[in-house]
Amino acid sequence: MALQDLTPQLRTRLSRMERAVGWFVLLATLLFISGFAYYIYTTAERKGWFKIKAPYYTYAESGDGLSVGDQVKLMGFPAGTITEITAMPPQWGSYTKSNVFIAFVVLQPFYGYLWSEGSLAEVNESGFLGKRELNLTKGTNGHATYLTNVFRVVPVAVAQALPHLDKWRLGEDLYVGTNLELKAWQPLSPEVLQKVAGLGKTDVRVIDPTVGKKSLTAIWNNEAHYYEPFTKSKRYGLPPDETPALNARLKGLVAQVEGALPNFLRLTNDLTSVLTNSAQLTSNLNIVAQSARPMITNLTAISEHLKEPQGSLGEWLIPTNMNPKLDTILQNANLTLTNANTNLTVLADELSRSLDSLANVTSNLNNQVQSNTNILTRISDAIVHSDQFVQGLKRHWLFRSAFRTPKTNTPAAQVVEPARSPRDKTSHGE
Repeated sequence: MALQDLTPQLRTRLSRMERAVGWFVLLATLLFISGFAYYIYTTAERKGWFKIKAPYYTYAESGDGLSVGDQVKLMGFPAGTITEITAMPPQWGSYTKSNVFIAFVVLQPFYGYLWSEGSLAEVNESGFLGKRELNLTKGTNGHATYLTNVFRVVPVAVAQALPHLDKWRLGEDLYVGTNLELKAWQPLSPEVLQKVAGLGKTDVRVIDPTVGKKSLTAIWNNEAHYYEPFTKSKRYGLPPDETPALNARLKGLVAQVEGALPNFLRLTNDLTSVLTNSAQLTSNLNIVAQSARPMITNLTAISEHLKEPQGSLGEWLIPTNMNPKLDTILQNANLTLTNANTNLTVLADELSRSLDSLANVTSNLNNQVQSNTNILTRISDAIVHSDQFVQGLKRHWLFRSAFRTPKTNTPAAQVVEPARSPRDKTSHGE
């Protein structure tokens, strides 16, 4: 149906509907554009697209666990990202363990914590499966690695004519030999500039800390000990502090375990034997303890008896009812010893008198023998007559059987040859 065939009322309603759809499409488009712009803005802010990025680099022995785009952390906060990971040339690796070059950027304001002394780039473990991360440490001394203040390199004569000279700072360390004569960030003055000129310097590096810019203006040169103008091709190098990768540490751990395993098995065997011996010893000790239990009971009873007020070892060995008897026995023994001592004295006296009498008898006998010389002849005759009497009894028929000798086998008669001279033995052929 053609539009002109519609009634005026329908054409009016259709025009209103078209305008409403148009406004709706326009509003939706504006909302979409606004949301997309907000998304881009938040993403840019989150990734630091509007912040100053300070470029740094460091080295590592291995690039395992690191990837381009990984976060760089400082004090636990995300401070930047890794922008490049590449291997160093072969000849470089033969002189140092820094085999991998790692470039990264640090966002504003975190690069302000990185100084020329004390700041390190640590490659540490992060989670499992060998993942690693790059952590930065705060500086402890030295100078800021980057500047966003006004920085100039001017002749000494021009520096003396700078407006408000006292607000400017020195941008380098000046040495006399190994001694630091002038330190960076020292306020400028005619005297300081005179010292700079006296050190043979024609140009001086100066910083205006009161004026800041939205870009990097200078970078610190560790070798030359001064700030120099920043260009995009320059990066500040942080000393590396790398923890060995998990795989390398696992390999080392496995090697140590393999080396220690024989000793560990030997130790377990020794422990087994020690435990076995200990079990046997405890069983033997149990038997000994059971055997010693009666003795311990008796010792307990003895100790309890010794604790009694009237108890003592002597009274335990000798009861109280035996004390009177022992006293009587000891008194009787003492009396007996006394009597025995007396009797022995008397007996010794009697024995002495008996010996004196015996000595008198023997003396008298000796005197009689000496006075009667025929007494020995008479004694000898008496002995001879006694022998004759006994021999006569042996031949008497009544007493002959009493003196009969026992019968024994008579030995064979031995033929005794007459003695002959050696000459006779020779003549007989012997």
